Amino acid sequence: MDATLKKGDEINLEIESLAFGGRGVARVNGLVVFVEDALPGQQVTARIIRKRKGYVEARLLTVLKESAEAVLPRCPYFGECGGCLFQHLDYRAQLKYKRQQVIESLEHIGGFEKPPVLDTLPSPRQFYYRNKMEYSFGDQRWLYKDEIASGSISRPKNFALGLHARGRFDKILDIDECYLQSSRGVEILNATRQMVLESGMPPYSTHTHSGFWRHLVIREGKHTGEMMINLVTADANDGYDKVDEIAALLRDKFPDITTIVHSVNRRKAQVAVGDEVRILFGLGTIKERIGRRLFQISANSFFQTNSDGAQLLYDKVLELADFKGTETVYDLYCGAGTIALYISDHVKRVVGFEVVEEALNDAKRNGELNGMENCFFVPGDLKDTLSTDAQQKWGRPDTMIIDPPRAGMHTQVLQQAVELHPQKIVYVSCNPTTFARDAKELCRSNYELKVVQPVDMFPMTGHIEVVGLLTLR
Repeated sequence: MDATLKKGDEINLEIESLAFGGRGVARVNGLVVFVEDALPGQQVTARIIRKRKGYVEARLLTVLKESAEAVLPRCPYFGECGGCLFQHLDYRAQLKYKRQQVIESLEHIGGFEKPPVLDTLPSPRQFYYRNKMEYSFGDQRWLYKDEIASGSISRPKNFALGLHARGRFDKILDIDECYLQSSRGVEILNATRQMVLESGMPPYSTHTHSGFWRHLVIREGKHTGEMMINLVTADANDGYDKVDEIAALLRDKFPDITTIVHSVNRRKAQVAVGDEVRILFGLGTIKERIGRRLFQISANSFFQTNSDGAQLLYDKVLELADFKGTETVYDLYCGAGTIALYISDHVKRVVGFEVVEEALNDAKRNGELNGMENCFFVPGDLKDTLSTDAQQKWGRPDTMIIDPPRAGMHTQVLQQAVELHPQKIVYVSCNPTTFARDAKELCRSNYELKVVQPVDMFPMTGHIEVVGLLTLR
Protein backbone atom coordinates (compact mmCIF):
# COMPACT_ATOMS: atom_id res chain seq x y z
CA MET A 1 0.00 0.00 0.00
CA ASP A 2 1.16 3.55 -0.74
CA ALA A 3 2.34 4.66 2.71
CA THR A 4 2.18 8.33 1.72
CA LEU A 5 -1.63 8.25 1.58
CA LYS A 6 -3.49 8.72 4.84
CA LYS A 7 -7.04 9.28 6.01
CA GLY A 8 -8.18 12.84 5.34
CA ASP A 9 -5.89 13.42 2.35
CA GLU A 10 -7.45 15.12 -0.66
CA ILE A 11 -6.21 13.76 -3.98
CA ASN A 12 -6.93 14.22 -7.67
CA LEU A 13 -7.97 11.03 -9.47
CA GLU A 14 -9.01 9.83 -12.90
CA ILE A 15 -11.84 7.29 -12.66
CA GLU A 16 -11.14 4.24 -14.84
CA SER A 17 -14.07 1.90 -14.32
CA LEU A 18 -17.01 0.89 -12.10
CA ALA A 19 -16.74 -1.79 -9.43
CA PHE A 20 -19.59 -4.20 -8.72
CA GLY A 21 -21.94 -2.29 -6.45
CA GLY A 22 -21.41 1.03 -8.20
CA ARG A 23 -18.24 2.68 -6.89
CA GLY A 24 -15.81 4.36 -9.26
CA VAL A 25 -12.34 2.83 -9.48
CA ALA A 26 -9.11 4.83 -9.74
CA ARG A 27 -5.45 3.99 -9.06
CA VAL A 28 -2.61 5.80 -7.31
CA ASN A 29 0.81 4.22 -7.79
CA GLY A 30 -0.95 0.90 -8.46
CA LEU A 31 -3.14 1.20 -5.35
CA VAL A 32 -6.89 0.82 -5.99
CA VAL A 33 -9.06 3.70 -4.79
CA PHE A 34 -12.85 3.26 -4.62
CA VAL A 35 -14.84 6.50 -4.93
CA GLU A 36 -18.57 6.66 -4.21
CA ASP A 37 -20.71 8.35 -6.91
CA ALA A 38 -17.81 8.75 -9.34
CA LEU A 39 -18.13 7.73 -13.02
CA PRO A 40 -15.58 6.36 -15.48
CA GLY A 41 -14.00 9.18 -17.47
CA GLN A 42 -14.34 11.74 -14.70
CA GLN A 43 -11.39 13.59 -13.23
CA VAL A 44 -12.20 14.28 -9.60
CA THR A 45 -10.94 15.52 -6.29
CA ALA A 46 -11.71 13.06 -3.49
CA ARG A 47 -10.96 12.75 0.21
CA ILE A 48 -9.64 9.48 1.65
CA ILE A 49 -12.04 8.28 4.34
CA ARG A 50 -10.80 4.75 5.01
CA LYS A 51 -7.65 2.66 4.46
CA ARG A 52 -7.97 -1.06 3.99
CA LYS A 53 -5.56 -3.86 3.22
CA GLY A 54 -4.81 -3.49 -0.49
CA TYR A 55 -7.10 -0.53 -1.23
CA VAL A 56 -8.51 2.74 0.08
CA GLU A 57 -11.98 4.30 0.03
CA ALA A 58 -12.61 7.94 -0.80
CA ARG A 59 -15.49 10.41 -0.91
CA LEU A 60 -16.11 12.49 -4.02
CA LEU A 61 -15.61 16.21 -3.40
CA THR A 62 -15.44 17.88 -6.83
CA VAL A 63 -15.73 16.82 -10.45
CA LEU A 64 -12.90 18.57 -12.27
CA LYS A 65 -13.75 17.11 -15.68
CA GLU A 66 -17.05 15.44 -16.55
CA SER A 67 -17.41 12.01 -18.10
CA ALA A 68 -18.66 11.79 -21.70
CA GLU A 69 -21.13 9.16 -20.42
CA ALA A 70 -22.67 11.40 -17.75
CA VAL A 71 -26.29 12.53 -18.07
CA LEU A 72 -28.57 14.70 -15.96
CA PRO A 73 -30.45 12.59 -13.38
CA ARG A 74 -34.23 12.74 -13.67
CA CYS A 75 -35.00 12.49 -9.97
CA PRO A 76 -34.62 15.52 -7.64
CA TYR A 77 -33.63 13.20 -4.78
CA PHE A 78 -30.77 11.57 -6.66
CA GLY A 79 -27.58 11.46 -4.61
CA GLU A 80 -29.41 11.52 -1.28
CA CYS A 81 -31.77 8.56 -1.83
CA GLY A 82 -30.49 5.03 -1.32
CA GLY A 83 -32.51 3.66 -4.26
CA CYS A 84 -30.87 4.67 -7.53
CA LEU A 85 -27.11 4.88 -8.05
CA PHE A 86 -26.81 5.45 -11.80
CA GLN A 87 -29.38 8.00 -12.93
CA HIS A 88 -26.41 10.23 -13.83
CA LEU A 89 -24.94 7.54 -16.15
CA ASP A 90 -26.12 6.96 -19.73
CA TYR A 91 -28.15 3.73 -19.88
CA ARG A 92 -26.01 2.18 -22.63
CA ALA A 93 -23.00 2.74 -20.40
CA GLN A 94 -24.80 1.11 -17.46
CA LEU A 95 -25.25 -2.03 -19.57
CA LYS A 96 -21.61 -1.98 -20.65
CA TYR A 97 -20.21 -1.67 -17.14
CA LYS A 98 -22.55 -4.28 -15.69
CA ARG A 99 -21.29 -6.77 -18.29
CA GLN A 100 -17.73 -5.86 -17.34
CA GLN A 101 -18.51 -6.45 -13.67
CA VAL A 102 -19.79 -9.95 -14.49
CA ILE A 103 -16.60 -10.66 -16.46
CA GLU A 104 -14.40 -9.42 -13.62
CA SER A 105 -16.28 -11.53 -11.06
CA LEU A 106 -15.80 -14.65 -13.18
CA GLU A 107 -12.12 -13.88 -13.75
CA HIS A 108 -11.12 -12.85 -10.21
CA ILE A 109 -13.42 -15.09 -8.14
CA GLY A 110 -14.14 -17.95 -10.53
CA GLY A 111 -10.68 -18.13 -12.10
CA PHE A 112 -12.10 -18.22 -15.64
CA GLU A 113 -9.98 -16.96 -18.52
CA LYS A 114 -11.97 -15.02 -21.11
CA PRO A 115 -15.35 -16.07 -19.68
CA PRO A 116 -18.12 -16.37 -22.32
CA VAL A 117 -20.20 -13.35 -21.25
CA LEU A 118 -22.67 -11.90 -23.74
CA ASP A 119 -23.76 -8.28 -23.98
CA THR A 120 -26.21 -7.27 -21.25
CA LEU A 121 -29.87 -7.52 -22.23
CA PRO A 122 -31.53 -4.16 -21.48
CA SER A 123 -34.69 -3.88 -19.42
CA PRO A 124 -37.76 -3.17 -21.58
CA ARG A 125 -38.38 -0.19 -19.30
CA GLN A 126 -35.69 2.01 -17.77
CA PHE A 127 -38.14 3.85 -15.49
CA TYR A 128 -41.49 2.97 -13.91
CA TYR A 129 -40.58 -0.72 -14.09
CA ARG A 130 -41.06 -1.82 -10.48
CA ASN A 131 -44.25 -3.73 -9.62
CA LYS A 132 -43.52 -3.43 -5.90
CA MET A 133 -42.34 -0.51 -3.76
CA GLU A 134 -41.69 -0.63 -0.03
CA TYR A 135 -41.84 2.77 1.61
CA SER A 136 -40.81 3.29 5.23
CA PHE A 137 -42.28 5.50 7.93
CA GLY A 138 -39.85 7.12 10.31
CA ASP A 139 -39.58 9.64 13.13
CA GLN A 140 -36.27 11.02 11.85
CA ARG A 141 -36.66 12.79 8.56
CA TRP A 142 -33.57 13.29 6.43
CA LEU A 143 -32.95 16.99 5.86
CA TYR A 144 -32.08 17.70 2.23
CA LYS A 145 -29.01 19.69 1.26
CA ASP A 146 -31.21 22.42 -0.21
CA GLU A 147 -33.18 22.68 3.05
CA ILE A 148 -30.02 22.99 5.09
CA ALA A 149 -28.47 25.52 2.69
CA SER A 150 -31.57 27.71 2.58
CA GLY A 151 -32.44 27.35 6.25
CA SER A 152 -36.06 26.80 5.22
CA ILE A 153 -37.57 23.65 6.73
CA SER A 154 -41.24 23.34 5.80
CA ARG A 155 -42.02 19.76 6.87
CA PRO A 156 -41.99 18.14 10.32
CA LYS A 157 -38.61 16.74 11.32
CA ASN A 158 -40.21 13.92 13.31
CA PHE A 159 -42.25 12.36 10.48
CA ALA A 160 -41.38 10.92 7.08
CA LEU A 161 -42.77 8.45 4.57
CA GLY A 162 -40.45 7.49 1.77
CA LEU A 163 -37.14 5.74 1.16
CA HIS A 164 -34.00 5.42 3.25
CA ALA A 165 -31.34 8.06 2.85
CA ARG A 166 -28.13 6.78 1.27
CA GLY A 167 -26.27 4.63 3.76
CA ARG A 168 -28.69 5.27 6.65
CA PHE A 169 -31.03 2.76 8.30
CA ASP A 170 -32.61 5.37 10.60
CA LYS A 171 -33.14 8.40 8.35
CA ILE A 172 -36.04 8.51 5.87
CA LEU A 173 -36.39 10.83 2.88
CA ASP A 174 -39.91 12.24 2.75
CA ILE A 175 -40.34 11.93 -1.02
CA ASP A 176 -43.11 13.16 -3.31
CA GLU A 177 -41.92 11.35 -6.43
CA CYS A 178 -40.21 8.13 -7.49
CA TYR A 179 -39.40 7.26 -11.09
CA LEU A 180 -39.12 3.53 -10.48
CA GLN A 181 -42.83 2.93 -9.88
CA SER A 182 -45.98 4.13 -11.61
CA SER A 183 -47.39 7.63 -11.23
CA ARG A 184 -50.52 6.05 -9.74
CA GLY A 185 -48.40 4.50 -7.00
CA VAL A 186 -46.88 7.91 -6.24
CA GLU A 187 -50.37 9.44 -5.93
CA ILE A 188 -51.24 6.75 -3.38
CA LEU A 189 -47.97 7.38 -1.53
CA ASN A 190 -48.70 11.09 -1.15
CA ALA A 191 -52.36 10.57 -0.20
CA THR A 192 -51.39 7.98 2.43
CA ARG A 193 -48.82 10.34 3.94
CA GLN A 194 -51.47 13.01 4.54
CA MET A 195 -53.97 10.52 5.93
CA VAL A 196 -51.41 9.07 8.37
CA LEU A 197 -50.33 12.54 9.49
CA GLU A 198 -53.95 13.27 10.35
CA SER A 199 -54.41 9.95 12.17
CA GLY A 200 -52.64 11.09 15.32
CA MET A 201 -50.71 7.80 15.55
CA PRO A 202 -46.88 8.23 15.52
CA PRO A 203 -44.45 6.60 13.08
CA TYR A 204 -42.28 3.74 14.31
CA SER A 205 -38.86 4.58 15.75
CA THR A 206 -35.94 2.26 15.05
CA HIS A 207 -34.16 3.67 18.11
CA THR A 208 -36.85 3.34 20.79
CA HIS A 209 -38.89 0.62 19.02
CA SER A 210 -42.03 2.55 19.80
CA GLY A 211 -44.62 4.08 17.49
CA PHE A 212 -47.15 2.54 15.14
CA TRP A 213 -46.76 3.13 11.38
CA ARG A 214 -43.93 1.09 9.84
CA HIS A 215 -44.30 0.57 6.07
CA LEU A 216 -46.47 1.25 3.06
CA VAL A 217 -46.12 -1.44 0.39
CA ILE A 218 -47.68 -0.92 -3.04
CA ARG A 219 -47.84 -3.88 -5.42
CA GLU A 220 -49.10 -3.62 -9.00
CA GLY A 221 -49.93 -6.08 -11.71
CA LYS A 222 -48.28 -4.33 -14.64
CA HIS A 223 -50.16 -6.54 -17.10
CA THR A 224 -53.42 -6.96 -15.21
CA GLY A 225 -53.97 -3.51 -13.73
CA GLU A 226 -54.58 -4.95 -10.26
CA MET A 227 -53.18 -3.15 -7.23
CA MET A 228 -52.56 -4.09 -3.59
CA ILE A 229 -52.01 -1.69 -0.70
CA ASN A 230 -50.30 -3.19 2.36
CA LEU A 231 -50.16 -1.06 5.50
CA VAL A 232 -47.55 -2.50 7.86
CA THR A 233 -47.75 -1.40 11.49
CA ALA A 234 -46.64 -2.32 14.98
CA ASP A 235 -49.15 -4.00 17.26
CA ALA A 236 -51.42 -1.49 19.02
CA ASN A 237 -55.12 -2.15 19.54
CA ASP A 238 -55.98 1.53 19.43
CA GLY A 239 -54.36 1.76 15.99
CA TYR A 240 -56.45 -0.86 14.20
CA ASP A 241 -59.42 1.51 13.85
CA LYS A 242 -57.09 4.11 12.33
CA VAL A 243 -55.87 1.57 9.76
CA ASP A 244 -59.48 0.69 8.90
CA GLU A 245 -60.32 4.40 8.47
CA ILE A 246 -57.38 5.00 6.15
CA ALA A 247 -58.23 1.89 4.14
CA ALA A 248 -61.76 3.24 3.62
CA LEU A 249 -60.40 6.67 2.60
CA LEU A 250 -58.01 5.07 0.10
CA ARG A 251 -60.85 3.02 -1.41
CA ASP A 252 -62.93 6.15 -1.89
CA LYS A 253 -60.07 8.18 -3.38
CA PHE A 254 -58.64 5.37 -5.55
CA PRO A 255 -61.47 3.06 -6.67
CA ASP A 256 -59.06 1.11 -8.90
CA ILE A 257 -57.34 -0.40 -5.83
CA THR A 258 -58.01 -4.15 -5.93
CA THR A 259 -57.24 -5.12 -2.35
CA ILE A 260 -56.01 -3.59 0.91
CA VAL A 261 -54.34 -5.56 3.69
CA HIS A 262 -52.99 -4.72 7.13
CA SER A 263 -49.82 -6.52 8.22
CA VAL A 264 -48.80 -6.47 11.88
CA ASN A 265 -45.05 -6.71 12.53
CA ARG A 266 -44.41 -7.40 16.23
CA ARG A 267 -40.65 -7.78 15.82
CA LYS A 268 -37.93 -5.17 16.17
CA ALA A 269 -36.58 -5.99 12.73
CA GLN A 270 -37.62 -3.22 10.35
CA VAL A 271 -38.98 -5.45 7.60
CA ALA A 272 -42.20 -5.02 5.62
CA VAL A 273 -43.50 -8.47 6.57
CA GLY A 274 -46.26 -9.16 9.06
CA ASP A 275 -46.67 -11.84 11.72
CA GLU A 276 -50.39 -11.37 11.15
CA VAL A 277 -52.25 -10.20 8.03
CA ARG A 278 -55.77 -8.74 8.09
CA ILE A 279 -57.58 -8.47 4.77
CA LEU A 280 -59.48 -5.17 4.84
CA PHE A 281 -60.80 -5.15 1.30
CA GLY A 282 -60.76 -7.54 -1.65
CA LEU A 283 -59.19 -11.00 -1.70
CA GLY A 284 -55.86 -10.13 -0.12
CA THR A 285 -54.08 -11.08 -3.36
CA ILE A 286 -53.53 -9.66 -6.83
CA LYS A 287 -52.62 -11.33 -10.10
CA GLU A 288 -49.83 -10.61 -12.56
CA ARG A 289 -49.21 -12.05 -15.99
CA ILE A 290 -45.82 -13.05 -17.37
CA GLY A 291 -46.04 -14.39 -20.89
CA ARG A 292 -48.92 -16.88 -20.99
CA ARG A 293 -48.84 -17.54 -17.26
CA LEU A 294 -50.94 -15.89 -14.57
CA PHE A 295 -49.54 -15.63 -11.05
CA GLN A 296 -51.29 -14.93 -7.76
CA ILE A 297 -49.35 -12.66 -5.39
CA SER A 298 -50.08 -12.33 -1.67
CA ALA A 299 -48.77 -9.69 0.73
CA ASN A 300 -45.64 -11.64 1.67
CA SER A 301 -45.05 -13.43 -1.66
CA PHE A 302 -41.70 -13.14 -3.40
CA PHE A 303 -42.15 -12.07 -7.00
CA GLN A 304 -39.71 -10.57 -9.50
CA THR A 305 -40.06 -6.80 -9.16
CA ASN A 306 -39.64 -6.12 -12.89
CA SER A 307 -42.47 -7.96 -14.69
CA ASP A 308 -41.25 -7.20 -18.21
CA GLY A 309 -37.68 -8.02 -17.22
CA ALA A 310 -38.83 -11.32 -15.72
CA GLN A 311 -40.27 -12.42 -19.06
CA LEU A 312 -36.98 -11.50 -20.72
CA LEU A 313 -35.11 -13.51 -18.09
CA TYR A 314 -37.36 -16.58 -18.35
CA ASP A 315 -37.21 -16.53 -22.16
CA LYS A 316 -33.43 -16.63 -21.84
CA VAL A 317 -33.70 -19.64 -19.52
CA LEU A 318 -35.77 -21.40 -22.19
CA GLU A 319 -33.31 -20.47 -24.92
CA LEU A 320 -30.24 -21.71 -23.05
CA ALA A 321 -31.93 -24.90 -21.82
CA ASP A 322 -33.05 -25.74 -25.38
CA PHE A 323 -35.71 -28.20 -24.19
CA LYS A 324 -36.94 -30.97 -26.50
CA GLY A 325 -40.14 -31.74 -24.61
CA THR A 326 -38.99 -35.01 -23.01
CA GLU A 327 -36.99 -33.66 -20.07
CA THR A 328 -37.42 -34.04 -16.35
CA VAL A 329 -36.34 -30.74 -14.82
CA TYR A 330 -35.43 -30.03 -11.20
CA ASP A 331 -36.02 -26.40 -10.19
CA LEU A 332 -34.01 -25.68 -7.04
CA TYR A 333 -35.02 -22.74 -4.82
CA CYS A 334 -38.21 -22.57 -6.87
CA GLY A 335 -39.95 -19.92 -4.74
CA ALA A 336 -43.49 -19.26 -5.98
CA GLY A 337 -42.89 -21.54 -8.97
CA THR A 338 -42.61 -18.79 -11.58
CA ILE A 339 -39.81 -20.38 -13.61
CA ALA A 340 -41.21 -23.90 -13.24
CA LEU A 341 -44.62 -22.84 -14.53
CA TYR A 342 -43.17 -20.67 -17.28
CA ILE A 343 -41.18 -23.56 -18.78
CA SER A 344 -43.71 -26.34 -18.10
CA ASP A 345 -45.13 -26.42 -21.64
CA HIS A 346 -41.68 -27.23 -22.99
CA VAL A 347 -40.76 -30.25 -20.83
CA LYS A 348 -42.14 -33.58 -19.61
CA ARG A 349 -42.22 -32.57 -15.93
CA VAL A 350 -40.82 -29.98 -13.53
CA VAL A 351 -40.10 -30.70 -9.88
CA GLY A 352 -39.65 -27.59 -7.73
CA PHE A 353 -37.91 -27.63 -4.35
CA GLU A 354 -38.52 -24.89 -1.78
CA VAL A 355 -37.98 -24.51 1.98
CA VAL A 356 -40.24 -21.48 2.58
CA GLU A 357 -43.73 -22.82 3.25
CA GLU A 358 -45.58 -19.68 2.15
CA ALA A 359 -43.69 -19.59 -1.15
CA LEU A 360 -44.43 -23.27 -1.71
CA ASN A 361 -48.13 -22.67 -1.12
CA ASP A 362 -48.00 -19.84 -3.67
CA ALA A 363 -46.35 -22.23 -6.15
CA LYS A 364 -49.07 -24.83 -5.71
CA ARG A 365 -51.83 -22.23 -6.07
CA ASN A 366 -50.20 -20.84 -9.19
CA GLY A 367 -50.00 -24.34 -10.65
CA GLU A 368 -53.74 -24.79 -10.08
CA LEU A 369 -54.47 -21.31 -11.42
CA ASN A 370 -52.76 -22.19 -14.70
CA GLY A 371 -54.10 -25.74 -14.90
CA MET A 372 -50.63 -27.28 -14.94
CA GLU A 373 -50.50 -31.00 -14.22
CA ASN A 374 -46.81 -31.64 -14.88
CA CYS A 375 -45.47 -29.35 -12.11
CA PHE A 376 -44.76 -30.82 -8.68
CA PHE A 377 -43.51 -28.92 -5.65
CA VAL A 378 -41.51 -30.48 -2.82
CA PRO A 379 -41.27 -28.86 0.65
CA GLY A 380 -38.18 -28.84 2.83
CA ASP A 381 -34.53 -27.89 2.99
CA LEU A 382 -32.63 -28.87 -0.15
CA LYS A 383 -29.91 -30.49 1.97
CA ASP A 384 -32.57 -33.01 3.04
CA THR A 385 -34.91 -33.24 0.03
CA LEU A 386 -32.39 -33.30 -2.84
CA SER A 387 -31.43 -36.92 -2.31
CA THR A 388 -31.73 -40.36 -3.80
CA ASP A 389 -35.35 -40.41 -2.60
CA ALA A 390 -36.17 -37.55 -4.94
CA GLN A 391 -34.46 -39.32 -7.81
CA GLN A 392 -36.35 -42.56 -7.13
CA LYS A 393 -39.68 -40.73 -7.06
CA TRP A 394 -39.27 -38.27 -9.94
CA GLY A 395 -36.46 -39.73 -12.01
CA ARG A 396 -32.98 -38.35 -12.62
CA PRO A 397 -33.09 -34.74 -13.83
CA ASP A 398 -32.00 -34.12 -17.40
CA THR A 399 -31.77 -30.40 -16.68
CA MET A 400 -31.43 -28.56 -13.41
CA ILE A 401 -32.45 -24.93 -12.92
CA ILE A 402 -30.83 -23.25 -9.93
CA ASP A 403 -32.03 -19.85 -8.72
CA PRO A 404 -30.56 -19.39 -5.23
CA PRO A 405 -30.66 -16.38 -2.89
CA ARG A 406 -27.89 -13.76 -3.07
CA ALA A 407 -25.62 -15.88 -0.88
CA GLY A 408 -25.54 -18.60 -3.55
CA MET A 409 -25.69 -22.35 -3.04
CA HIS A 410 -24.94 -24.17 0.19
CA THR A 411 -21.87 -26.34 -0.40
CA GLN A 412 -23.77 -29.51 0.54
CA VAL A 413 -26.58 -28.68 -1.90
CA LEU A 414 -24.06 -28.00 -4.65
CA GLN A 415 -22.42 -31.37 -4.08
CA GLN A 416 -25.77 -33.19 -4.08
CA ALA A 417 -26.76 -31.41 -7.28
CA VAL A 418 -23.54 -32.55 -8.96
CA GLU A 419 -24.11 -36.13 -7.82
CA LEU A 420 -27.42 -36.17 -9.77
CA HIS A 421 -25.41 -35.60 -12.99
CA PRO A 422 -27.89 -33.44 -14.95
CA GLN A 423 -26.73 -32.94 -18.53
CA LYS A 424 -27.43 -29.21 -18.26
CA ILE A 425 -27.49 -26.74 -15.42
CA VAL A 426 -29.12 -23.35 -15.98
CA TYR A 427 -28.00 -21.12 -13.12
CA VAL A 428 -29.98 -17.90 -12.49
CA SER A 429 -28.34 -15.47 -10.09
CA CYS A 430 -28.86 -11.96 -8.74
CA ASN A 431 -25.26 -11.85 -7.49
CA PRO A 432 -22.39 -12.28 -10.00
CA THR A 433 -19.85 -12.85 -7.23
CA THR A 434 -21.57 -15.88 -5.70
CA PHE A 435 -22.44 -17.12 -9.20
CA ALA A 436 -18.73 -17.00 -10.07
CA ARG A 437 -17.85 -18.92 -6.89
CA ASP A 438 -20.45 -21.63 -7.54
CA ALA A 439 -19.63 -21.87 -11.25
CA LYS A 440 -16.01 -22.49 -10.30
CA GLU A 441 -17.02 -25.39 -8.05
CA LEU A 442 -19.35 -26.85 -10.68
CA CYS A 443 -16.59 -26.74 -13.27
CA ARG A 444 -14.33 -28.61 -10.85
CA SER A 445 -16.99 -31.33 -10.89
CA ASN A 446 -16.94 -32.10 -14.60
CA TYR A 447 -19.11 -29.23 -15.86
CA GLU A 448 -18.18 -26.63 -18.45
CA LEU A 449 -19.38 -23.02 -18.44
CA LYS A 450 -20.76 -22.50 -21.96
CA VAL A 451 -22.32 -19.05 -21.85
CA VAL A 452 -23.31 -16.30 -19.40
CA GLN A 453 -26.09 -13.83 -20.19
CA PRO A 454 -26.39 -10.69 -18.03
CA VAL A 455 -29.95 -9.34 -17.84
CA ASP A 456 -30.61 -5.85 -16.50
CA MET A 457 -33.59 -6.34 -14.22
CA PHE A 458 -32.82 -3.23 -12.15
CA PRO A 459 -31.98 -0.17 -14.28
CA MET A 460 -30.44 2.81 -12.48
CA THR A 461 -29.18 0.55 -9.67
CA GLY A 462 -26.00 -1.43 -9.09
CA HIS A 463 -27.77 -4.80 -9.33
CA ILE A 464 -27.45 -7.23 -12.24
CA GLU A 465 -29.03 -10.63 -12.94
CA VAL A 466 -27.18 -13.36 -14.83
CA VAL A 467 -28.21 -16.61 -16.48
CA GLY A 468 -25.44 -19.15 -17.01
CA LEU A 469 -25.46 -22.45 -18.91
CA LEU A 470 -23.21 -25.28 -17.73
CA THR A 471 -23.07 -28.64 -19.47
CA LEU A 472 -21.74 -32.00 -18.33
CA ARG A 473 -18.44 -32.88 -20.00
